[in-house]
Amino acid sequence: MLAGLLIGLREGLEASLIVGILIAYLVKIDLRSRIKSIWVGVISATIFSLVVGVAVGITSESLSEFAEKFFAGTMSFVAVGFVTGMIFWMRTASKGLAKDLRNQIDNALISGGTFGLTVLSFAAVAREGVETAIFLWATAQNSGSLPTLVGGFTGIAMSIFLGYLIYLGAIKLNLSFFFKTTGILLMIVAAGVLTYGIHEFQELGWLPGLNSIAYDISGILDPNGFVATMFRGLLSLRTSMSWLEVYAYIAYILVVGYFFLKPSKTKTVEQQTVKVS
Repeated sequence: MLAGLLIGLREGLEASLIVGILIAYLVKIDLRSRIKSIWVGVISATIFSLVVGVAVGITSESLSEFAEKFFAGTMSFVAVGFVTGMIFWMRTASKGLAKDLRNQIDNALISGGTFGLTVLSFAAVAREGVETAIFLWATAQNSGSLPTLVGGFTGIAMSIFLGYLIYLGAIKLNLSFFFKTTGILLMIVAAGVLTYGIHEFQELGWLPGLNSIAYDISGILDPNGFVATMFRGLLSLRTSMSWLEVYAYIAYILVVGYFFLKPSKTKTVEQQTVKVS
């Protein structure tokens, strides 16, 4: 559940901040009548993201055993790529995010009017939504479907509430601290998803070391029990893993963690707070 909560909260808040910035700028330039165009894009993007998530789930269930393992492994690697890119994108892009979005609104109004605003909001929210759908699905394969989905939708609900409070000016959020903290936690989740993809490819015979077991505590812990579930939820580790999976898990956290925590040459988001208006 924790993994899903983190994904929903992080991606949802990114989307909420973007929508808040778009709406606040339209209010500022006295174009309140165009706000409905933003909501059309947001709602359309939400529906599109849900369709993508459902399509991925249905596809995985309808495949043969071989095709399912290939699909699950490939989508796991895609999900890891998404979340890794997302972690670094917000770290570097957040300083000029509001200014960039305002420039995009100006360009959309000039070139496409109302339709341009709808496309802009759709593209911004759909990117976050599709990433969320795919990463939640991949995480569910590793940590359990129901806890991940419950956590994901809870995180999204929390992010919408926080985004609304930020828009109203009721709270100020330290952007640097939030994205750095969730980034570190999501690294652990992504590392677990990476090991799941590796395991699927090992079972296909495409990667070595399937029978080279690093540890197996399934005889001690019930794989479906509370302790094992917490083990998966907090650390994204399964009760039995090969050496290749363990090495990949550690290597991913060390390499990505190093570059993520490495001080930037240019000051980007230090001591920033979110301001949407």
